[in-house]
Amino acid sequence: MILTMPLAVPLATGPTHTHTYTHNRILSVVGPPAAGAFRERPSKPTNFRKFYEHGAFPIALDHDNKGNRIAWKVDIETLDYYHYLPLFFDGLCETAHPYEFFARQGIHDMLDHGGSKILPVIPQLIVPIKNALNTRNNQVMCTTMKVLQHLVTSGDKVGETLVPYFRQILPVFNLFKNKNSEFQSCKVMNVHSRADGVERESFALLCSIDV
Repeated sequence: MILTMPLAVPLATGPTHTHTYTHNRILSVVGPPAAGAFRERPSKPTNFRKFYEHGAFPIALDHDNKGNRIAWKVDIETLDYYHYLPLFFDGLCETAHPYEFFARQGIHDMLDHGGSKILPVIPQLIVPIKNALNTRNNQVMCTTMKVLQHLVTSGDKVGETLVPYFRQILPVFNLFKNKNSEFQSCKVMNVHSRADGVERESFALLCSIDV
């Protein structure tokens, strides 16, 4: 049996010397990229804006000595809540005027006058609520939290009906509940009275429901 041995081949040779060159590689450990959990996420164009621009809502902007308000062209109690309430909740992602104002104020008006019409529509409100909270936009989140407070107290059994959807709604609350500094910028938007407290009150209100 003939054994062959591998030959060491020099990388470079000179007249009388053999030089073998080796390269040292410097490895650097790079940490994981920032998760961006608190980074603002742009929202997609809303159906609320599309319907508003096509004049599909029976609303107009009115002014009085207390500021802007919605002038409803029909009695709110006669509205089809299955159709209109989810659309107005879809507008929670809006930050530009007049879309933001009409969506926010329209929701509060409908919750004030909805009574028993609100409860059956709860399942259709979850996706718009999630979309609004997931924007991580301070203005949108503050508005959505106030709407949730109003929603929970808008009628009998509404809070209990929301319980099965907590897994979809509460993750963002859990993310922000101990990060009050994220809501300090709300003060820049002239909502001093509802900066840190809004999130805490809403979270406590939702979690205080007797399951």
